[in-house]
Order: sequence, then structure tokens, then C-alpha cells
Amino acid sequence: MSGFDDVSRVLRDAIGARVFPAATAEVGASDGVLWQEALGTLTFDDASARTELDTPFDLASLTKVIATATGVMRLVHGRALRLEDAVSSFFDEWRGTDREAVTVRDLLEHTSGLSARLVDPPGEARREFEHDICTMKLEYAPRSRSIYSDLGFILLGFIVADRGGRSPDGEVRLKPDTTDEGLSTYEGLTFTLSPEARRRAAPTLPMDEDRRRGEMLVGEVHDNYAAALGGIAGHAGLFGSAPAVGRFARTMLRAARGDTTMPPPFSAELVREFTTKSTVPGNSRALGWDTMLPASSCGTRMSSSAFGHVGFTGTSLWIDPDRDRYFVLLTNRVCGGGTIDQMRHVRRDFHDALL
Repeated sequence: MSGFDDVSRVLRDAIGARVFPAATAEVGASDGVLWQEALGTLTFDDASARTELDTPFDLASLTKVIATATGVMRLVHGRALRLEDAVSSFFDEWRGTDREAVTVRDLLEHTSGLSARLVDPPGEARREFEHDICTMKLEYAPRSRSIYSDLGFILLGFIVADRGGRSPDGEVRLKPDTTDEGLSTYEGLTFTLSPEARRRAAPTLPMDEDRRRGEMLVGEVHDNYAAALGGIAGHAGLFGSAPAVGRFARTMLRAARGDTTMPPPFSAELVREFTTKSTVPGNSRALGWDTMLPASSCGTRMSSSAFGHVGFTGTSLWIDPDRDRYFVLLTNRVCGGGTIDQMRHVRRDFHDALL
């Protein structure tokens, strides 16, 4: 591994180029943290507070893997759900010959036929989202291709809530006494920040189509669909610090490397299944997770076993079992920062500088 000065320079250069104002990063192995750093300030304002390692960031679509895919893993482990269960068995309005064969696996792999987002503005509650998603025309024949879809993960969040007896929030905010089916605690990952943590959160700015446009969002979810669902959703809404994401990453890494001491649902078998690439042609996705492609955000140097995910706000998590490494990068690009393409280049340079 190269020195960490190189990767620090990548992030400082990105801050200087105004790709994002704030960044925290952590790199580690299965036995612990190797490097951490906090850089920049919470906004581009000259008077803004400095970023700290425990600064909470809006994790955006990292929610899909940390909360929702893990929630599905838990239900599969407890035999409360099967990956081949039909989506129609969970939602009465999911009906029609074009979609009757769609399964939970298809939602996880983004191969269900659903489009990326809704055509019209989102509703105000779960009932409206469920109706709009379940009755919309499918964009393609299920499992014929893949379109990355927030809508599929919104439905998965509802399934986790209904079958698990709790919201997806409960799948992450676990009790310290580990009485909750033996699951480990991931302190610092939450859909609902405390008032003190909320004040310290890295701010974001709403998108133009968001009714909150013009506001600075501090500790409030950036995604407008998640906001309409009260901040707790299957596709977005989770907040966390780099060390908190790192703790989760180490559990996944250890399980992926065959460690049999990990608590349920993090068995080596389940983690392997959830991180194995889809058989749908042209699809790099696994069950929630993405897999290594030389053209992806993980850069060019990870092994073929690597899996990860990114978030629209400027976040990413990649795990490489063969190299025994995980990589956490949290930024608030959507606080007046750069484009998606600029963020993609930073992510690639970040990972390549570490391998």
C-alpha cells in the first residue's frame, strides 16, 4: 500500500477545486483501522466549522446496503423471507402479467422492471408511494436488463418494516445489550440524529425540484422521497460518521473472508450470496451491493472480489476481501460542490491512491 500522503492530497485537491467542502475517510483491514482523516470545513463559507472525524454525513444510497440489504439478510437468516418470494405476496396492488414473476431478488438486483424514479412529484406518505410504484408501467421486461432504481428499494424498505416488525431504522440502531437476536451494535448509524449530532452534521442543499429548495439542510435528509417518508426509507435517509461506517465495513469484510465468529445475519454464506454478481447480462449489481468493474467508482486496482456502493451526496463504501481492505469516503458534494462526474473522478483517484 502506498503512503497515505497521496490520498490526503487527492482529497485536499478536491476541496480546493470545490468538489465538496467537507470530507472524512477511513481505511482499514479485518483486524482494525489503518488510517483516518477529516478534511475541510462543513460548508464553503469562510466562517464554517472544521470537519471532525465524528461529523455525521447524509449517507444517501449507502442506506440501501447498510440498512435495507442487511435488513433483508436478517429476515432471510430468520426464515421470515425468501429471496424468491414474489413481490405480489407483499403488496396487493402489484398485479399484472408483466410483473407477477418479480421477486425480492429482482428488487435487490435492480432488475425488476421499475424505472429509477417516479414521473410525478412524490406523495406525502407510504400509502401514496406504494400505490404509485406498484401500479406504474414497468420500463422493461423484468430480468432482461438492469436499471438502478430507488423505487425498488423503497418497496424493500416497506417489506423489511412489515416482516421485521420495525422500520429499517431498527435494523441498524441495535441495542447495546445485543439481545436483539445477537446482532452487533453499530453506534453512530441512524436515521434520526440527536439534537447535538444534528447541529454538527455536514450540511446539504436541496435539489431544484425539492419543495425545500433555498434552505440549508443540516441533519435533515437530502433525498426528497426519503423526506416525504419521514426520513426513514429503504433507499436513503441513513446518517453516519466515517468510523461508524467503518465498523459496519469490518463486520462485512470479516464475514466475506470466512470469519465464522460474526453475529447473525453476517454468516460467510449469506454475505457471499449477497455480494455475488447478478446473472442478468450487463448487470454489475449483486444483492444490493455493486461489484468491481475497472470503470466504476472503486478505481482500477481492486480485486475481482470487491463490492461496494456509492451515495448521491458524495459518499462511498468499498470492501475488498482478497486484499483485506475496506475504504470509506464521506463528503457533502451536494452543498454547492461539484458535478457527479467530478465526484466519480475523485472516488477513483482516492481508491487508486490507496492500492
